[in-house]
Amino acid sequence: MITTNKPVKPASLAVTNLVFIGRSIRHSLRNTEALLMAIMLPVMLMLLFTYVFGGAIDSSGDYVNYVVPGIILLCAGFGSSSTAVDVSNDMTNGIIDRFRTMPIRSLSVVTGHVVASLIRNLFATGVVFGVALLVGFRPTGSLVDWILAIAVITLFILTFTWLFAAIGLVAGSPSAASGYGFALLFLPYLSSAFVPTDTMPTWLRGVANHQPITPVIETIRGLLTGTPLNNSPWWAVGWCLLILTAAFIWSLSSFRKKAGRR
Repeated sequence: MITTNKPVKPASLAVTNLVFIGRSIRHSLRNTEALLMAIMLPVMLMLLFTYVFGGAIDSSGDYVNYVVPGIILLCAGFGSSSTAVDVSNDMTNGIIDRFRTMPIRSLSVVTGHVVASLIRNLFATGVVFGVALLVGFRPTGSLVDWILAIAVITLFILTFTWLFAAIGLVAGSPSAASGYGFALLFLPYLSSAFVPTDTMPTWLRGVANHQPITPVIETIRGLLTGTPLNNSPWWAVGWCLLILTAAFIWSLSSFRKKAGRR
């Protein structure tokens, strides 16, 4: 009997991505503690700033409308940071070596984590929005404003998720990835998330006004509550696209160095 060994046709990129997205979503559903923390921590911060510090910061009672956009980005940051740990786990537990023996594009494992994180964080953001409405958040934006705000939030989440994925790829361990990612979570505190930047010392005001988080917050705040937008949308989109491009290239380069070119 004559046998022929035909080469196995690699799975298409779309199919491979869908498989790994499904895998990451299943992991997210099993890790309910991480999902609850991604929701509960921003909610607790919103309640803290609204009911404990809000009266001292703004006695008019309108502080909740100011602080919610910053809390939204905090929610996105906390949720995205877990991507660094998930990617680092895959890079250090040997699973990538198994994927490399299969006729698939193993970079899709990172794409799966990113897309699953985006879906998870959009859900968490929706929950935080709901709680904000319960505690007195009263947006005045039109339907178009809401669509644009959601688009900016989605772009921000996607950007920082790819950035955290890159951190997970270069970190030596999941604990190191968690530590590196945690440092980025301080950026919203050095922005206009909780207080106007003109109340800050001059040297700190310059940092707050020229870092990526502030224009994103001001864009969301302007779209939802009617504050002046000025040039914030252009800076917000520009910063996000710049960081997203750099993070994707960094991820691709790091993955190829660690896992080969398959």
